Amino acid sequence: MFIQTEATPNPEVLKFLPGKTVLGEGTRDFRSTDEAQASPLAADIFDIEGVQRVFFGPDFITVGKHPSFDWPHLKAPVLAAIMDHFTSGRPMFAEEGEQSGGHDEGVYEGETAQIVAEIKDLLDTRIRPAVAQDGGDILFHKFEPDTGVVWLNMRGACSGCPSSTATLKAGVENMLKHYVPEVTRVEQTLG
Repeated sequence: MFIQTEATPNPEVLKFLPGKTVLGEGTRDFRSTDEAQASPLAADIFDIEGVQRVFFGPDFITVGKHPSFDWPHLKAPVLAAIMDHFTSGRPMFAEEGEQSGGHDEGVYEGETAQIVAEIKDLLDTRIRPAVAQDGGDILFHKFEPDTGVVWLNMRGACSGCPSSTATLKAGVENMLKHYVPEVTRVEQTLG
């Protein structure tokens, strides 16, 4: 098994491409050892000292490290954990149905529901595929029809990335404002 690695715009995050399906669809973000218990692979990666975050994409895994640790020391143990998982045949999640990672499903009505559908469609077709190339994801959180503000959740390599604010404002906000005139601003949901 050959696992490729790629740098991401976030120097604290490395993208691992196992050459196999990770989730297929959707994403999953693990921010703590407790959250990682839902997945044997995420738990194994979190067992490596210095790992702070694990993110599963359709065909990739991104791993975030503590700034005091260096990738040359962490890369080999992470590669070993990923290889051991895929060669063992263990399931990705301890319980079936644990996979998640879609947009928040707030209830919107009438014209607002149409605006939200347009926003989600743009995210899914134009923005998320580009962001996945960098090992991250951007999900819809909510839309405020009174102010025109769209709240998005940055995940994976995008979360905490020094360039994520620029990506959000220069790229995502401009695109959404262009195609959906009701959008006035894009903000990041923290947490």
